[in-house]
Amino acid sequence: MHQSDRAGLLYALAGFCTLSIGDAIIKGMPGAWPAPAMAATRYIAGTLLLGALMVRYEGWRSLALPRDKLQWVRGIAISISAMGMFLAVWIMPLAEATTIAFTQPMITAVLATVLLRERARPATWIATLIAFAGVFVVLRPNFAVAGWGILFPLLGATGMAVTIIANRAVQGRASILAMQYYMSVTAMIFLLFATTAAHFTGLENFAMHWPHWSVVARCAFIGLSASLAQWLIFMGTVKAGAGTVAPMTYGQLLMAVTLGWIFFDDHPDPIALLGAAIIIGAGLFLWWEGRLGTAKPA
Repeated sequence: MHQSDRAGLLYALAGFCTLSIGDAIIKGMPGAWPAPAMAATRYIAGTLLLGALMVRYEGWRSLALPRDKLQWVRGIAISISAMGMFLAVWIMPLAEATTIAFTQPMITAVLATVLLRERARPATWIATLIAFAGVFVVLRPNFAVAGWGILFPLLGATGMAVTIIANRAVQGRASILAMQYYMSVTAMIFLLFATTAAHFTGLENFAMHWPHWSVVARCAFIGLSASLAQWLIFMGTVKAGAGTVAPMTYGQLLMAVTLGWIFFDDHPDPIALLGAAIIIGAGLFLWWEGRLGTAKPA
């Protein structure tokens, strides 16, 4: 393995593990503030950081809102993903919510077939069926406790899958920094509207109030750490290639298991571990088959 590949793997692993730290912080704040408000604060912090970088490298005019509708699709989709995961980690063990979110590669592959007219390989459908069998195994002990709320991590995974599909569609239309800024600022705007609308539904869990300063600080930290995580993942991809670093995403699950065990006394039972193994196996199979397809001569 080349030194560049090793560095890329370490960058990507650090990035994916950093994402789990943010999820663990959110899990420690159930009910402290409405989920849309927390997500909005996260993207406010990220937008301020990315906006400052945009001004430095691309000038003040670069802060204009995007006119491209697909940029707004990216922002809305990532917002839905964030709220889905926020709600998921509040009602489920951190490791199990993260495990179900790893259905995202399979959902992405299916959506690419439907929305982008990409040709679906048999491996895509095999991996998808296997992964969702794993989801049912993981959900078994949680349905009686959480009810239909167990679908929140699937909502998070679907939102992320739509984001990735939209990313493919807008590739090359702006600089990498601008693409990150556009997603963050559009997500921030959508979540501010969502926070306001949820407040006026009259539902107690969505009623806005001024939170303790530590809640705002933690949400801001999550936003900044998420921006750092995305940068680390990007650097890993640049150094080693997307295909090489893809398995490092499962470092996020190992970190989630560790943090859940230490801070929340979440001990995955053997059935949940079996479901996790099935989902991870499906994802690795899809990755491996894709690598084989890329390696075949034209």
